[in-house]
Formats: sequence, C-alpha cells, structure tokens
Amino acid sequence: MNPSFIALVVALPLLAAFLLPLVPKVLRRLVGPLVLLVVAALGMALWQASLSEPLVLAVGGFRPPLGIVFYVDSVAALFVLAVALVTLLLWPWGGDASENLDRKQSLTLVLAAACAGLTVSGDLFNVYVFYELAAVTSYGLAAGSRTAAAQVATFRYVILGSLGSLLALIGITLIYFRSGTLNLAHLADLAPQTLHDPLGLAAFFLILLGLGVKAELFLVNTWAPEVYATAEARVSALLAGLVSKLALLVVARLLVLVFPLPEAREALLVLGMLGMISGEFAAYRARDIKRMLAWSSIGQLGAAFIAFAIPGPAGVAAGLAIALHHLVVKPALFLLAERWGGSLARLAGAARRSPLGAALFALFALSLIGVPPLPGFWAKYLLLSGLAAQPDNLYLLAGLVVLVTTVVEAVYLFRVVGVMYGREAKGEDAGLTNTGSANTQPASALAGSGVFAALLLAAALAAPLLAAPLGRMATQMSDGAAYVARVLPSTATLSGAAQ
Repeated sequence: MNPSFIALVVALPLLAAFLLPLVPKVLRRLVGPLVLLVVAALGMALWQASLSEPLVLAVGGFRPPLGIVFYVDSVAALFVLAVALVTLLLWPWGGDASENLDRKQSLTLVLAAACAGLTVSGDLFNVYVFYELAAVTSYGLAAGSRTAAAQVATFRYVILGSLGSLLALIGITLIYFRSGTLNLAHLADLAPQTLHDPLGLAAFFLILLGLGVKAELFLVNTWAPEVYATAEARVSALLAGLVSKLALLVVARLLVLVFPLPEAREALLVLGMLGMISGEFAAYRARDIKRMLAWSSIGQLGAAFIAFAIPGPAGVAAGLAIALHHLVVKPALFLLAERWGGSLARLAGAARRSPLGAALFALFALSLIGVPPLPGFWAKYLLLSGLAAQPDNLYLLAGLVVLVTTVVEAVYLFRVVGVMYGREAKGEDAGLTNTGSANTQPASALAGSGVFAALLLAAALAAPLLAAPLGRMATQMSDGAAYVARVLPSTATLSGAAQ
C-alpha cells in the first residue's frame, strides 16, 4: 500500500471540518459521516498492509529524522480504524439549532483528525500539536450542552488540561535539550546515551503526567467525574472511550521506544494501582450513575497502565486487550446513561420500562467484571497472568490490587443491575421513577449501544481467532529495534553524527 495514504486519515477530517459550513444545508449532515467512512476504509487497508510490515511516511520528502514522520504499524492502524468507527457511532446527528449542530459536527471532525494524528505521529513535536488540538476541541465539546454545571466543569477541565499541556511541553523540551531531536526512532537510538539518567526520567514523568490528564491517570484525573456527569452522553463517551486510549497509546510508545527502564515501569505500575483503587472505591460510593461510570473508567484505565508496565510483548498484549475492551464497553454505558442521569434511585424498575436498555447494561457490566466467556474475562486473564509471571513483588501486589478492585467493581455494578430489575419505588421516589424521559431510552442511544454490544459478542465468539493477531500486534509494537530500523535509513551514521 502507498504510504502517502497515511496523511489522508488526518487531512480528510480536518479539511471537512473547515469546509463543512460552506456545504449546502441539504448535504451538510452527510459530509462528516461519509468522511469518517472513508477514513475507516483507509484504516482497514492500513491495518491489513501493516500486519506484515509497518508503513512510514516522510511528509514533504524530508529524510528522517528531519521533517514530519508518520509511522503506522498494526496497532496504529487498528486505532485509526477505531477512531473513525467510534466517532461515526457517536456522531451528533441532530437535536440542536442549525448553528450549534454545525459547530458540534465541525469540532467532532477536528477531534477525529487530532486523534488520528496522535495515533500515527512519529515524533514528539507532532504528538504535542495533535494533543493540544484534541484538548481544545474536547473543551468545546464538553461545554456544548451550555448548562451552567457543564461550563463550570469545563472551566476546571481547561485549567487542569492547560497544566498538563505545560508539564508535557517542559518534558519534551528537556528531551530535546539532551538529545537534539524529537523523532521517536532517533530518540530510541540515542536514549541509552542521553536520556537514561535522572534528568531523562524526570522528562518522562512530566510527559506522563501531562498526557495523563487525557488518559485519566491518578493525580491528574479529577476533572473526569464532573465533566462526564455534565456533558452530553456522546461527548462523555468520546472522551472516556476514545481520547483516553490514544493518550495511553502515546505513553506506551514512549515506554517501549525511549524509556524501557525499570524506574519508568514502576512509576506506571504504582500510578496504575492508585488509579484502580481510587477509581473503583469512588465508583462504589457514587450515587449518580454518570459519576459512577466516570470513576469506573478511571479504575479501568488504571488497569491498562498496570498492563503496559509489564515488560515485553505480554504487557503490550494485555494493555491492548484492556484498552480495546474499554473502548467498546465504556461508550456504550455512557449512551445508556443518557436518560438515566441523576440518582441511582431513579433506576428502580427501569428494566420494566426499558427491557433492552437494562439487558444491554447487564451485558456490559458482566464483561467489565470479567465473567467468561466475555472479552473482559480474557483481558483480565492476560493482565493477571502477565503480572504473575514477573519476579518483582510489586507486580504481585498489583495483581492483588486487580483482584480486590474487581470484587468492588462487581459489588457496585450488580447493585445497579439489582435496582434496575427490582421493584419500582413508592411514595416520594415514585415521582422520580415514573416521570418522562428519565427512565426511557431514546432509539439513538439503544441503537448505538446495540452496535457496541454486537461488537462485544462477536469478540467473545471469535476470541480464539483474535489471540493470534493480538499477539502479532503486541510483538510488532514492542520491537523497538525494528521501529528504528524501519524509520531511520542509517542508524549508525545518525548516532555518530549526533554524538
């Protein structure tokens, strides 16, 4: 496949976002979905081509490490496909005034372009540019409901996001100061001599905290519950289900290529454990379904950080399995919560009023807990088996944390399912459970969740067939030497010139 097609996965949605207001109103609502379908087709073609050999595009013809480099291995191509499909499933079709709808559709396309750029970028400069672009568009989407609560929550999100961007920029500056390059392949080649020291580790921790804002990392994730509780359901689904995974993917790339050090892995492991503990116990205490889902998302992303802290392909395979599972389940749950917002008490008897919605919620809950043969079971199995194979006691402690928090997760999710299938409230609470849209599921929410459920069940049925491709993708992503050899034409010459 021609590597030039890689640029289209970024350029097409970005161009469509700016041209959308100029399109006739009759066709305007179709432009975004058609562009996303084209990007999805490109992502599928890139994935099939990159399974055998990664693709590299030097934009403008500049020889790496100069210029802009796009790198697509099978993992990057898979996430390009995921960006297009998930954005399409969560596309804002209507329900707003024309001007507001145009704004939301344009911002959604820009977000898709930024996410695709994060996935394929081969240097830290472009990672930072696309990260900032994703941040700015996510601020606009989070405030899109135009309620006072959403605006206050978004303001706090902007403050914390700006701090994260500053930390990431300082970390990137330190790396450039020490190495003289931001190309990931060049950094991988030079890192043992220039970055594997206390200053280099400090730069990694700064980038980790900076990108961790979007990845809902412990210490910098306090924005998530308020934003997810006040934003529109599709926006919460996009941020929790999609954007967080791409920030996590960038961290995993840095860990594999530039900082494959025990200290970096231990930092990821500890922060992941703290994220799981804080997220799952906060979700247990939550009495609002959207906040419960937000804290639950923090806990599950903590598990993904733990997985990527495991050395070698086993850690990458476990991290990919958890991230892809969360990519399917969490957006679906936020869609189901669109008309179930507010107190969990409002869910009493919801299964009678929306049997399909309650059944879908129960299915996703079972997969999150890890009930076989659903994909959540296999993701946790890969995580626990990878942790158990490590000789360090810290990894065994992480395994214990995963088991304990899984029990906590099961308790609060089964509690919600029990409320749904229980009796309707009487007395004062009856007015809450019997009024209007609070307990009915719109067709769009059920349709979107139904598609995610079909993907989940298909993955469960095809689990034995998916093991081999997942293993190949994990091996390919964890091979830093192959990454360097593919991007740089002459590693030895570049290393000698830099020194």
